[in-house]
Amino acid sequence: MTRIVLGPFNRVEGDLELSLDLVAGRVQAAYVNSPLFRGFEQILIGRAPLDALAIVPRICGICSVAQSAAAASALADAMGLTPAPNGVLARNLIQATENLADHLTHFYLFFMPDFARAAYAERSWYPAMADRFAAVKGSAAEEVLPARANFLKMMGFLAGKWPHSLALQPGGSTRAMSAAERIRILALLRDFRAFLEGRLLGDRLEAVSALPSEDALAAWAAGRPGDFPAFLAAAADLGLETLGQGSGCFMSYGAYGLFPAGTWCAGTEASPLDPGRISEDTCHAWLADGDALHPTRGETLVDAEKPDAYTWCKAPRYGGTALEVGALARQLVGAQPLLRDLVLRHGGSVTARVTARMIELATILPAMESWVRELAPGEPFCTHGPQTDEAEGAGLVEAARGSLGHWIAIRRGRIARYQIVAPTTWNFSPRDREGRPGPLEQALVGLPAGEGAPPLVQHVVRSFDPCMVCTVH
Repeated sequence: MTRIVLGPFNRVEGDLELSLDLVAGRVQAAYVNSPLFRGFEQILIGRAPLDALAIVPRICGICSVAQSAAAASALADAMGLTPAPNGVLARNLIQATENLADHLTHFYLFFMPDFARAAYAERSWYPAMADRFAAVKGSAAEEVLPARANFLKMMGFLAGKWPHSLALQPGGSTRAMSAAERIRILALLRDFRAFLEGRLLGDRLEAVSALPSEDALAAWAAGRPGDFPAFLAAAADLGLETLGQGSGCFMSYGAYGLFPAGTWCAGTEASPLDPGRISEDTCHAWLADGDALHPTRGETLVDAEKPDAYTWCKAPRYGGTALEVGALARQLVGAQPLLRDLVLRHGGSVTARVTARMIELATILPAMESWVRELAPGEPFCTHGPQTDEAEGAGLVEAARGSLGHWIAIRRGRIARYQIVAPTTWNFSPRDREGRPGPLEQALVGLPAGEGAPPLVQHVVRSFDPCMVCTVH
């Protein structure tokens, strides 16, 4: 057996290191190391509860809105506040804008450049992929970056600025929109729809979201222009529909009123979510050891010299099971037929995860157009209520990469405990005290790796879209 170390993997922020045990050039066991620890959960202790709204978005510059939304939801739960109807719509729009921008960034800047690697030079599709997606030099960046920037202009109307906006509050949004701003937002959505339909998908959003099965997807993509159909052709050639199977069980906290909360395992019906079944295990993290605890009881105490630890990441479990979260999980819990078909045939895979993000783009953008039209200028966007000196609350939201939970305990008007479980904490978790690996650790087993191997490990890792600064925070 040979051990190799790969990393870092991220192309924008954070680090990720993989230790892979190889037998005959294939991964027998994988160990995921999240090396960056900053201690946000400790920073928050002793502060005024509303300080969380200013501090937690600084965890990450890519998904700061998701962190804001989780904190605002946790505070609303603690305060017993119900957001104003306009506030709910605004929150949905703000979160969706960031999440869809993240999907676009992941596909074009993080994921697809791996197909321009020299290892694929003999593949028939390689010249077109290299011309389109090669880092820095590819033609796609010239188109996607302006399209993404123009789309994110909506944050000015919706949240004042991005990232690190303070518009999201427990009672809704402080950024009330006028009728004129609503028209401008609809224009920006129209422009983004044009890019998605013209360059990414090669078809109307409604046609893509209605695809019912893997066979229908293959027939739809055959010979179709567009960057997603190009991916599907390369993925079929490499067999990516069968690679990168994780735990086989998935979870979503629910989002936008479009996607339900729940869990789903292949071959079963979706089950309602029970947040009380969530726990975090620190057995293999450089954190003080103890029983696996629910986040309402959990602590984050450093033990940097701990034997047998190999990461700063805790091991979240749901009823003892390692669950995958993300766009694929949201679609599976919501019984989306194409994604259910893909996973039932092949398991959770590279192709399924990328396809799930495309389906979300095609599904959520039309919903955003409806939410904008439902806004009622002149009506309240935020409700207010007194702060409480003694309370607990939970904020469960869906970031682009999956389920994000914040748990707060307030004592004597100050934060006494604050625990965060991020999407990449779920997906990139280490082994727990029972020796059960996390989803990515499972997904890498059996892949070729080492000198001369194709970059399949990279495809699998990036199909999860890691956000390492959020992982351990």
